[in-house]
Amino acid sequence: MKMESTKEVNFVSAVVYCCNASTTIGSFVKHLDETLSDNFLKYEIIVVNDASTDNSVDIVKSLEVNKERCVMTIVNMSHRQGLESSMNAGVDLSIGDFVFEFDDPVQDFEWSMLMDLYRHSLKGYDIVSARPQRGTRLSSKLFYALFNHYANLQYKISTESFRVLSRRAINRVRNITELSPYRKASYANSGMAMDTLPYVPKLKKKKEKYSDRKSMAVDSLILYTDIAYHLTAGIALFMFLVTIGFALYALFTKIYSHPVEGWTTTILFIAFGFSGLFVILAMILKYLQIIVSLVFKKKYYLFESIEKLQ
Repeated sequence: MKMESTKEVNFVSAVVYCCNASTTIGSFVKHLDETLSDNFLKYEIIVVNDASTDNSVDIVKSLEVNKERCVMTIVNMSHRQGLESSMNAGVDLSIGDFVFEFDDPVQDFEWSMLMDLYRHSLKGYDIVSARPQRGTRLSSKLFYALFNHYANLQYKISTESFRVLSRRAINRVRNITELSPYRKASYANSGMAMDTLPYVPKLKKKKEKYSDRKSMAVDSLILYTDIAYHLTAGIALFMFLVTIGFALYALFTKIYSHPVEGWTTTILFIAFGFSGLFVILAMILKYLQIIVSLVFKKKYYLFESIEKLQ
């Protein structure tokens, strides 16, 4: 146990996402409390209960945390709203100078990593993430490859287990937009200094039973990248080449086969019409992309209650 004089005076918050995590949430929060108690004078732990249907909340309430140092809070979402909205709610309620974000209450890292990230952030990095060196799914690798290629962000993003953010970084993101539909992208787009610390995971995480990551991945690609515009522009180019082919075919047929009167004109009109349709669609998507980037939706999470456990 560290002496009082050697503990960090910065107040820190830890936000933990919980959705039907009865098998892991108790041990995770217990060890999280022990780690923070050993290193900080004061801290808070915020467990965001995303409408769990098991006894996850009861397990958290039964835990004996360091009451002299820790303020324990449970945020009960009014209905299941997914990882991003739930974590936005937890981070908005946090008051720490630094905030740890845990998207999954499964510990595949050494608890000393928390302080490694925290001390690294004190070197001038407002956002520091822990990145596993193996165990990343192929689908995740494909998503990040597409995202980093088409997104115009200062930093590349990848699979992360948890991160620590300075209050300055959180304020910057909230000033840019009231809503963070995909926090990692918002952080990478904030202009704040970022870094990642790699680690070798101790175990392979199980696939989440309730996951909204597929929907979030599609939304993120649309919101933060121009992949939809490039795809539509590519189809428009392909249709234009097809149109040229039809035009040449129609002219060849008119010269050598003498088709029914009006056939050539009709074919050319249809071909150019389809080509023009995709060009217009590409223009519309580009304008929509600009509008979405300028005006994000308002906050879209709803919580039912906040319980302070003393």
